[in-house]
Amino acid sequence: MKKKPINVLVVDDEAFICKSLSNIVEKGGYKAVSAYNGNTALKLFHSEQPAVVLLDLKLPGIDGVTLLKQFKELNPDIPVIIITAYANVNSAVSCIKSGAYDYLGKPFDHQEVMRLVKRAVESHQLKSKVKQLSSKAKRTSTLPQLMGSSEAICQLVFKVNRVAKSDFTVIVAGESGSGKELVAKAIHQASPRKNGPFIAIDCGAIPETLLESELFGHEKGAFTGAVQKKTGKFELAKNGTLFLDEISNLTLGSQAKLLRALQEKTINRVGSTRSFEVDVRVLVASNMDLSSPVNEGAFRKDLFYRLNEFTIQIPPLRSRTEDIPFLANRFLEESNLDLGRQVQGFADSAVAAMLSFHWPGNVRQLKSTVRRAVLLADELIEESHLELETQSPNRSPADERSRNYNWEGRSLREIIQEKTTALERQVISQTLNYTKGNKAKAARLLQVDYKTLHTKVKQFGI
Repeated sequence: MKKKPINVLVVDDEAFICKSLSNIVEKGGYKAVSAYNGNTALKLFHSEQPAVVLLDLKLPGIDGVTLLKQFKELNPDIPVIIITAYANVNSAVSCIKSGAYDYLGKPFDHQEVMRLVKRAVESHQLKSKVKQLSSKAKRTSTLPQLMGSSEAICQLVFKVNRVAKSDFTVIVAGESGSGKELVAKAIHQASPRKNGPFIAIDCGAIPETLLESELFGHEKGAFTGAVQKKTGKFELAKNGTLFLDEISNLTLGSQAKLLRALQEKTINRVGSTRSFEVDVRVLVASNMDLSSPVNEGAFRKDLFYRLNEFTIQIPPLRSRTEDIPFLANRFLEESNLDLGRQVQGFADSAVAAMLSFHWPGNVRQLKSTVRRAVLLADELIEESHLELETQSPNRSPADERSRNYNWEGRSLREIIQEKTTALERQVISQTLNYTKGNKAKAARLLQVDYKTLHTKVKQFGI
């Protein structure tokens, strides 16, 4: 099938300028479409659907500034490059504030024209692609589109599709940052309950005294501060799915009430003796093997057996390295759009570094790493932009001493901030390894509140 040409609309009242720009554009592999006035330009904009517009400010009839506004109303994402004499640079800058992509001064340099057009085309294609992906994701967020297409993910998808059609309670197990909520949502979307609500609750992020109220709701006056009746997550998830993340953080008392709700399909609001039925499918997640807290007496055996109708184990990123390039490029596109950047890809050395890295924080860490690299890079992400050497919690002192620091041109405050951040990341990572991923326990050991630790984990991509 013949590839559809990429159109560039050239708008200038001087025929010589139009012809000159059109030649440059076509030598670059694009199709040039010319207009000498605003009315013709508007007609061609509708019929040719250009990827980029080169627009002169001074035009007969509709002037360039008015035309710019009309183009942006018709397509907010269209890159419009203003053509202007050097005497009118201030006007061009004003147009950029109104939404123009960039400007070219007359007389213009041919290489500069091509560089700007190429960059603008890529920006337009990127935004279109991300919009398509976002739209598609809203309609059918399939796991391969989000997680990759490795053999491990294919097996995961098979299990998700198989168990989704049932009403089994499912334990989604995996390391922190591996995508447990993503899998839970996929189960919900593929189930007969997909038109019902999907309600998620992080059992480790809510104080023990309020957890039962969050799950089951409470009556007015049930306890100090209960000034009005509250609907719990079980009720909110009626005819849908309730996802309980970090299930191991539930107290034994809350575990008993959860077991009763699962077995009898009824709940009691805190402060009420009246029971009422709830039709909810429950999915739970844990970043540790629940058999360990069961053996230690911290998790009820009967609840574990009730929850463990089906288990899905998410493989860590380091065991499916073939997904890393796909994920990295997806995060690159998302970050470009979000940060307003046009980073074009990864250097070979950067790809090799990502493939060999351990990724203790899994996909969440990869995403935050790529996002930061997009902010730091210009055209290509180099290995240095990834800053992977600061993200490994298990470097030996010898490795630390042998590291070649580059402090030239940096303030003492910047150097200390970098070292402090690296040490903070290392301490939190090692503590979470010690607690087997239990954030609540790690927060107690580090003597910080859970919310602070949770924020740090996300910030560092642990």
